[in-house]
Amino acid sequence: MALEEQCSAPPRWRSISLTHVEFPEDDLTGHMLAYISLLPIAILVGFVTLIVFKRELHTISFFGGIILNEGVNWLLKHILREPRPCAGTHSTLTTEYGMPSSHSQLVWFFVVYFFLFLYLRMHQTNNARCVDLLWRHILSIILLGMALSVSYSRVYLLYHTWSQVFYGGVTGSTIGIVWFFFTQEVLTPLFPKMAAWPISEYFLVRDTSLIPNILWFEYTVTRSEARNRQRKLGTKLQ
Repeated sequence: MALEEQCSAPPRWRSISLTHVEFPEDDLTGHMLAYISLLPIAILVGFVTLIVFKRELHTISFFGGIILNEGVNWLLKHILREPRPCAGTHSTLTTEYGMPSSHSQLVWFFVVYFFLFLYLRMHQTNNARCVDLLWRHILSIILLGMALSVSYSRVYLLYHTWSQVFYGGVTGSTIGIVWFFFTQEVLTPLFPKMAAWPISEYFLVRDTSLIPNILWFEYTVTRSEARNRQRKLGTKLQ
């Protein structure tokens, strides 16, 4: 359906409870896409959770890139001042400007940065090379599907035009690439010094940049420690 037809005969809109995302009433696809469009919020919540519980410098830097990305989006919206489609359709918007889409920009920043992290930052240290590549490819496909779904949802729900979503994706991808290499080449060499700061030691902030595969490292260390503790516990009970 053309955008003009959608605007000329607007449906009744409902919002998801506790959020401001609206979808056409009695539209199952719109209802599903409204939840999908909330994925950027889930990403932000996930980052805050990781920072609180892991306190790892690369994760903090990744989140800093997301904040920078959001700042660039706000700046571009107020410079370009391009209105959203079907003005007045949604009553719970934080801004009337739609170029570029902040949801699209955030999710593509996250996905592109994660692609680079998976294939350039993480390196498998055991012999399961095929399995390692397989799960990376599967995860990449899932992330790509997530980004495309979020982008499509913003157009379907009449929050943005295709061009606003496209340029949001281009902007987010570009910032993601730049921030990844800035983190790798400029910030990562400084992480050991940052981790040694008194305030970092007080808040248990750590640097894992020298560990090739943090997932494999944490798995092996945790398993080894659990076995040692189990062995000590068994000795005490004898």
